[in-house]
Amino acid sequence: MSLAAKPYLRSVHIDPRAAIDVTRYPFDIPAVRDMGLLEPHPDVTFFVGENGAGKSTVLEAIAVALGLPAEGGSRNVHRVQQEASPLHAVLRLAKGWKRPRFSYFLRAESLFNVFTYLDELPPGGGPSLHLRSHGESFMDVLQGFGGDGLYLLDEPEAALSPSRQLAALAVIDRLVKAGAQFIIATHSPILLAYPRAKRLAFDATGITEVAYEDTEHYAITRDFLNHYPRRLEQLLDDEE
Repeated sequence: MSLAAKPYLRSVHIDPRAAIDVTRYPFDIPAVRDMGLLEPHPDVTFFVGENGAGKSTVLEAIAVALGLPAEGGSRNVHRVQQEASPLHAVLRLAKGWKRPRFSYFLRAESLFNVFTYLDELPPGGGPSLHLRSHGESFMDVLQGFGGDGLYLLDEPEAALSPSRQLAALAVIDRLVKAGAQFIIATHSPILLAYPRAKRLAFDATGITEVAYEDTEHYAITRDFLNHYPRRLEQLLDDEE
């Protein structure tokens, strides 16, 4: 019986021997301080939670610990990077027996800089990513990923309309079936619906696995769409 190639990244935890100041960023974030042992799904792992819960911080730290640039891109990106939090230095990663052929860290907040870098790469001559919409350029990069890859995406929905999020799901599924593993920090109830996935919720108690229907993102979106006149009345009704 042959061993499965995935997951390429099997687990992540903070080195218990590391000297950590829990009063300073990022260790003052409860989900970071109490992250425990994270075991990503072989196909897709979602990080979910409120703004400031630590999703992007942990995702960035994993990316940097894997040798990927903090600003985003592949290991072949050679440029001055933005400063990363100290979390990556104390992470311990357990990897699978097979190394992924491709790896990439894509974060919404620095896509402009990544697109500029890609435009400058030889041989050039193709249309600039900056000449396309944010969402079109993001989809170009996503569709350029290959199978047998490990991909970390930070809030990809920031660049995508709802229909493009559905298109992104189809691309992710194709890549998963071709051997890819994804870790995605997201607020999108559309992306979170992907079935071959684990969802890890970041909150004040730490990090716990949750079902899709139990995510706040799903519950709030469903409630609003089913009762939006009443919810708008509650939110926007001015007191006389």
